[in-house]
This record gives sequence, C-alpha cells and structure tokens, in this order.
Amino acid sequence: MNSKELNEEPYEVKISFARVRLTSGFEITAYIPGIGHNLQEHSSVLVRGGRVKDLPGVRYQIVRGTLDAVGVKDRQQGRSSAL
Repeated sequence: MNSKELNEEPYEVKISFARVRLTSGFEITAYIPGIGHNLQEHSSVLVRGGRVKDLPGVRYQIVRGTLDAVGVKDRQQGRSSAL
C-alpha cells in the first residue's frame, strides 16, 4: 500500500489516499478519511465502497479503527461558534 497526500488548489486541503492491493489481486485507490493517519507501506486495511466527490476515480474508502488503521486521535464533534 502506497499513501500520498494531494493539495487541491482552490482551498489548499491535504487529501490523503492510498493504492491498496486487495486479496483478490486487484489494485485500487482508496481515500483515507479524517485528519492525519498512521498508515505505512505494508499496513493491512479494511476497505469499503463509497466514492469521494473531489477525487476522480476514487471509489473506495479505508475504514478507520480497524486492523492497522487507527481511529482519529482526539476527535471532537463539530460545534458552531455562532451560538
């Protein structure tokens, strides 16, 4: 599994994705959701379907919190500051 980060021009966001080889032999591109990740080249991950609108051709997502993909550290629910 190779992981990369892509900077999108209009709003300069780092989008993480990885090339994943499945047990069936297929090689796919999968999105890594959340902020930051701990994935390295030979990490085992669980993949689910679901496309990413910003990335053409990416139709799978890596499931956080399973196998070698740990959950997002210190994650908090979003709260509006308008209240």
